[in-house]
Amino acid sequence: MKVLKILASTVAALDSNVHTGGGTDDTTVLQGVLDLAKDGNVGVHLVMDGAALISKLKLHSNTTVECMNKDCGFYQIDHTDDSMITNSDWNHYETKTHNISLLGGTYNQNCLNQAHDHGREAEYYTTPDGRTLKEFRFTLCLEFYGVQNLLVRDITIAGFRTFAFTVGCFKNVTIEDVWLDMQHHMMGNQDGFHFWGPGQYLTVRNCGGFVSDDIMNIGPDEMDKISDITDVLVDGIFCDDAEQAVRLLTRGTGRLDRVTVRNVTGQYRSFGFYINPWFPETCGNFGNIFFENIDLKEHKNTYPYYGPILFSVGGNIECLTLKNIRHHNGYDTRRLMDFGLPFYSSYNKTLDEASLEHTQRMQKIIIDGLTVTENENDPMGRTYIKIHENIETLVLKNILVLKNQEKGNGTFLDFAEMGHIENLITESICIEGVETVCSDYSRIGSQTHPKNEL
Repeated sequence: MKVLKILASTVAALDSNVHTGGGTDDTTVLQGVLDLAKDGNVGVHLVMDGAALISKLKLHSNTTVECMNKDCGFYQIDHTDDSMITNSDWNHYETKTHNISLLGGTYNQNCLNQAHDHGREAEYYTTPDGRTLKEFRFTLCLEFYGVQNLLVRDITIAGFRTFAFTVGCFKNVTIEDVWLDMQHHMMGNQDGFHFWGPGQYLTVRNCGGFVSDDIMNIGPDEMDKISDITDVLVDGIFCDDAEQAVRLLTRGTGRLDRVTVRNVTGQYRSFGFYINPWFPETCGNFGNIFFENIDLKEHKNTYPYYGPILFSVGGNIECLTLKNIRHHNGYDTRRLMDFGLPFYSSYNKTLDEASLEHTQRMQKIIIDGLTVTENENDPMGRTYIKIHENIETLVLKNILVLKNQEKGNGTFLDFAEMGHIENLITESICIEGVETVCSDYSRIGSQTHPKNEL
């Protein structure tokens, strides 16, 4: 296939600024260049050697947009109230757009002058099981549906109004070195990355920034209640005082499986990680999920509807592994880990723990490497791990809790009313300075202590 390489300054004014906007509307001329790839006979490589003021651009298959540096890119026109960049042929169940690359530059959505929900007429699509669903109406910045071989590298997404980057129905997506610069905190949520199924082969490396909700949400069936996402690697997330770090969500028969999240650091406010159903229809469907090398500093929480927490885990889980989790210099007495409490049981104040239909099944939870160090200036009285539901097998391995405080305080392992562990396996555990190691040993069905006793 022939690829046409076009320098943007040869066709567009490029008299805008990616930080402050202004200039000439270059949408029409740049869309004309991108439409050269519309018929699929040639590819387009658009090189941005300046900053363009645009409303919305649609990309076809075999398109590369490359910016020469971070002062090159795009600034969205006031009151566009729509995505900046998207693919031209949307599809929620087929990957009809192929080979899209965004390389370098800054994409500024100008959030101060965009509505949280865009005004385009509602569109509908049909699910494989025959239901009709309405399109999402949030004002998303970069938005792709039905893509295969999508590469996004070394870009800054600035001033996003709702979600910075959204992909639905995908195969083979790679996102690297993307920074989220919210710039202005607006009314309503301003999230980072959202991924919706069906999807397979997602790689995210060295990304992060400042958001007012979650940096990343992977929700395979959040929209249609049936789709899967599998084979995910997230390696390197930097939280710049983000409200939440990573949320994994399933709500129906869809499945999230074979997911690795590692090397997450920085500062968060309310919630570190949700591996949890958000909606009350079902308890979700999680396969094998692996977290490794987590070191987040807690800060004052913002969300009032649920207490701040590092890990909130609930739903149908085949196997969840948490490896090398570190906690130090606590801000408040938030728990580190909740197991077996679906989100809606705390969000919906009319429900209490005992009134829920307990249909979730948590098969294996493995905590291999938990290090807690607290000094005399840290808040006292923390509960570290709380069990709200039955866990079939819980493994606690390589646990080190050191509290350098005058009086022993807090509880390491606590049980709520419905909490129970069928099989507890412990190895290499050292807990010092905690008043209560386990609140109720009768809640443990059988215990195995290969080396050090709990």
